[in-house]
Amino acid sequence: MTPAQSAQDMLDAMARGNVLAPDCPSRAVLQHLTSRWGVLVMAVLATGTYRFAALRRKIGGVSERMLAQTLQQLEGDGFVHRKDYGEVPPRVEYSLTPLGETAAQHLVGLVGWIEGALGQILSAHGSAGDLSESPDQTAPASV
Repeated sequence: MTPAQSAQDMLDAMARGNVLAPDCPSRAVLQHLTSRWGVLVMAVLATGTYRFAALRRKIGGVSERMLAQTLQQLEGDGFVHRKDYGEVPPRVEYSLTPLGETAAQHLVGLVGWIEGALGQILSAHGSAGDLSESPDQTAPASV
């Protein structure tokens, strides 16, 4: 391998990112897309354009604050387009960008797989209790 080819391979790898590296920016994007609310927002927006209140009604259990934060993160990553009509009262609509549509296809596929396998997942979970999230989600998983 020539030095030029080696350098190009390194640049290509850097451009792709390495989600396993602790300082890789793709980790933040992964967190935004795969958070509980991120997945649900992307799945709903995959069906069309929504105003904030309609989006919140569609996603049961999300607070205004968490929905606003999630939308801001997804907009910042280039997945969501926010259209402000500059009216009083405010009228703002949210939709997916072309990049967001691509990401949503993968997330909707994952959600569909989970829904389809839910019976098996619940059986595997067995007597360990319900599937609700643990109080401390930052704790490392035991090995």
